[in-house]
Amino acid sequence: MSSIAIFGAGGRAGRAITTEARSRGHQVTAVVRDPGRYPDLAGDGIQVAAGDVRDVRVTSSIARDHQAIVVAVTPASGPEALADLGQLDGRFFVDGVDALLQGVERQRVERQEAELQGLEGQGVEGTGVSRLVLIGLFANLVDEQGRMVLDDPEAFPSQLRPFALAHTAGLERLRAADTTADWLMLTPPALLDVTGPRTGRYRVGGETLVPGADRLSYADLAVAVIDEIETPRHHRTRVSVFD
Repeated sequence: MSSIAIFGAGGRAGRAITTEARSRGHQVTAVVRDPGRYPDLAGDGIQVAAGDVRDVRVTSSIARDHQAIVVAVTPASGPEALADLGQLDGRFFVDGVDALLQGVERQRVERQEAELQGLEGQGVEGTGVSRLVLIGLFANLVDEQGRMVLDDPEAFPSQLRPFALAHTAGLERLRAADTTADWLMLTPPALLDVTGPRTGRYRVGGETLVPGADRLSYADLAVAVIDEIETPRHHRTRVSVFD
């Protein structure tokens, strides 16, 4: 059993991941920006915390007490929500990656210093984060010609392109980061089914779209996430996951 923090726990992916984590006996901290909006999140083995993944003070604090962090945040959950959002912050995902990695690194350094000074047991102990799993976006997968989905106007709506570019910038930041963190970005397909059953089965791909592999249930996305926390198979990379 481990302690897992889930940023964006109030969303569809975050809720599914929380459910899967608890079903396997993990303790969960559900991190949301406004806990008052999610009175139903707290439960047995689940504590709710207020926090923004873009705030390094928050990520550092979370990193102190958890072995794994999942990031399932988004500024908007769909086209209508994006339209209501108005001006999209193009740095949303980049800032999130920066704060996440800085927070984890800060705690790693503090633990090392504590060990050298013999300060264990004085508020700086803990195993620290050993795994980061982030949820990606299918729009920056590529087709057989090597073109990203977001660059194909027939496959991806032009009005969602700024959101896709912001997501892609976050992925690029991860790839370029000078970090020791063991991160993974799991990228689900275009069609995620909120009512789909948990089958416990999924396939893992790479950067290229697999024809016909365009569906997955949120429940099975959650299975893939917790599998990669319990038994990491992919490290410091991005993979796709589909049914």
